[in-house]
Amino acid sequence: MIRKYSPEFIKSLKKKDVRIRKSFKKKIAIFAKNPRDSKLRNHSLKGEYKGFRSIDISSDYRALYTEKNEGDEVIAYFEEIGTHDELYKNH
Repeated sequence: MIRKYSPEFIKSLKKKDVRIRKSFKKKIAIFAKNPRDSKLRNHSLKGEYKGFRSIDISSDYRALYTEKNEGDEVIAYFEEIGTHDELYKNH
């Protein structure tokens, strides 16, 4: 699965603590090999986030993405990263 990142995602990731950025790198490497690896706790979301999927970056941080088909490829388009509260309580 090809991974792409929204400009907002990159901007937000750059502002995160170095531990979160390192954890993201580790988790995205796992995602690249197997997006459904149990370590990621990958799951679809409901409600306002219907159509998004979430993976765990740390015990509190999540990365949200959508899957899009482009020709023969499936693109994982990462759009948001933040703590559980940042992502879900503000919406």
